[in-house]
Amino acid sequence: MDTALSALLGIALGVGLAAATGLRIFLPLLIAGLAARAGWIPLNDSFAWLAGTGALIAFGSAAVIETLAYYVPGVDHVLDLLSTPAAAIAGTVVSAAAMTDLPPGILWPLAIVAGGGVAGLTRGTTAVLRAKSGLATAGFANPVVSTAENFGAATIAVLSIALPLLALAVVIALVFWLARRILRARRAE
Repeated sequence: MDTALSALLGIALGVGLAAATGLRIFLPLLIAGLAARAGWIPLNDSFAWLAGTGALIAFGSAAVIETLAYYVPGVDHVLDLLSTPAAAIAGTVVSAAAMTDLPPGILWPLAIVAGGGVAGLTRGTTAVLRAKSGLATAGFANPVVSTAENFGAATIAVLSIALPLLALAVVIALVFWLARRILRARRAE
């Protein structure tokens, strides 16, 4: 495969997985680790540990705990506060792991800005959505939000692995849509 195409696919995969970590931190890492273990996606050599047995057990356990914790009233809001910086870090790591054909001088700035940035933006947006949902419905709609986030994280992660360019297009469209909504909301204030 052409190196430029391979690099583009790696960037698309990395950014897509990073967006998924903005919804749930550990589920996309688990899916990426399992995909790498199955040979479906390549990982940078320094991130081969993501497909190791210990990492997969840790990601699987953490994914179950994280998923269930978001269904506990009050805990979901605390997790939103704590998970925003963690999502940016996880987005950076998973995007750097997937961007296999880039030199380090391009890899790390791109992983931090694109991967960490899209993960942080996604996490921050869903935290605001959960807060508004909690206020509007006294928290009764938050399980619906949690279910949508779980489904979204899994769907985006799988789509990123199966069709990375389509996943990148979806992520870019969502970022533009979110940016427009934020700008409109600020103008309305």
